[in-house]
Amino acid sequence: MATVLGIGGIFFKSKDPKALMAWYAQWLGMTPHWETGTTFPADKMPGGGYAVFSPFPDSTNSFEPSTQPFMFNLVVDDVKAMLGQIRPSGANVIEKVEASEYGTFGWFVDPDGNKVELWTPPAK
Repeated sequence: MATVLGIGGIFFKSKDPKALMAWYAQWLGMTPHWETGTTFPADKMPGGGYAVFSPFPDSTNSFEPSTQPFMFNLVVDDVKAMLGQIRPSGANVIEKVEASEYGTFGWFVDPDGNKVELWTPPAK
């Protein structure tokens, strides 16, 4: 039987994909590889990093304050520094950072209303 090897991308709708990609480039340093997207080579993933596929119950409030039916997670080198970097953009930065055995997590809502989770994996 064929098996899934990983997550190949995150694709979502935006009223202005070019502007949203430009916002991510400016505030999160995501270098666009084309007008509305970028790539993340596997060799850039830090040790201990991995991709997650996880349906949540329909009743979850984990994606709030966004009203979108999804949330996406970005691996970053420093959650607190990234949140500080994003704060001047006017995005809704959620003033809670959590550290656990899985690493450090922080959240913000982008200009399109998508909740984004930032994750720094624990040091190996």
